[in-house]
Amino acid sequence: FQWGFFFRHTLLLNSSSNFFKILMLQDLLKNYQLQYPAERIIVDKMRDFLSEHKDCFSRSNITGHFTGSGWLVDEERNWVVLTHHKKLGKWLQLGGHADDNNNLLEVALTECTEESGLQSVKVISEQIFDIDIHTIPQYKDTPKHLHFDVRFLFETIKGLEPIIASNESNEVAWIKLDHVHTKNSEPSLQRMVKKTKAGIWT
Repeated sequence: FQWGFFFRHTLLLNSSSNFFKILMLQDLLKNYQLQYPAERIIVDKMRDFLSEHKDCFSRSNITGHFTGSGWLVDEERNWVVLTHHKKLGKWLQLGGHADDNNNLLEVALTECTEESGLQSVKVISEQIFDIDIHTIPQYKDTPKHLHFDVRFLFETIKGLEPIIASNESNEVAWIKLDHVHTKNSEPSLQRMVKKTKAGIWT
């Protein structure tokens, strides 16, 4: 048995897998652009960043990196789970760093369950629900950088399980869609509220 061949073969398989996952993300972004042509500029920026930076899924890229988020709603689409983020001091959708995982749907789902404590979370669609590029301010030794955030739509039954906030949050709670603007009026969140109310995703 030749270990050298084994390791080279394994490395080749991993590289091929990563290559195809990145191609899949490019396709997802292309599909998103077709559905939301008004957001073409931001889609193009994401696709360029994905093509130009091999370490775009890692925090080691101090310019910026991809993150995965989940818009977690109830079955009737009247409520959404938001977190009051400790470091940023604001109400946001659940989500976090990819940490070298280029499957952002997986990242978003993991972050949703870890940050909320909710385990019965259903993936509504593997297509991208929303995207956003925003600046993260400097925090201690971490310089200011960009988050290329890819969001997916998830669903759970409100009241089925208790919410258990992680240590990254001051609070995690169900917020009525009509009241999201009272927690955070940023266009990014309001856009997701509008998409939810539009009922495109079933």
